[in-house]
Amino acid sequence: MNYITAEGYRRVSAELVALWKVKRPEIVRAISAAAAEGDRSENAEYIYRKKELRETDRKIRHLEKHLKDIKVVQDKPKNRNKVFFGARVSLCGESLPDGECQYRLVGMIESRPEVGEISIHSPVAKALLGKELGDEVVIVLPTGEKRLVEIVEIDY
Repeated sequence: MNYITAEGYRRVSAELVALWKVKRPEIVRAISAAAAEGDRSENAEYIYRKKELRETDRKIRHLEKHLKDIKVVQDKPKNRNKVFFGARVSLCGESLPDGECQYRLVGMIESRPEVGEISIHSPVAKALLGKELGDEVVIVLPTGEKRLVEIVEIDY
């Protein structure tokens, strides 16, 4: 079973609708226009748009597959001083770039590491799960580097 936050479900569902109703029809129109220009074997626009359509269809299939077998987690845990799914966790430590950072533990399909939303299955999230406010935790970054951090805030 895959889990997703309510916010993540809305965002991913909206992305799927946009792919079906906006992006895919635009690509199909562009393919038709490019095909009308003649020889398709040397038509760069046609070839590019066909590739773009395949990638878009792959993304649609991926989202549809994952949204079928998903549980939307809306309830907040009773103990809000512990890190569970959906938590926003603020960390501080001398080894962090600015001395602090924040992560939100989310489902795999909704993760966006570039904005601090990390998959519950990531090594950093696994290190934080079940920990409490004030706990010191060793997190292992994707680079393999280890950092000692303290949990200074947990929010749901």
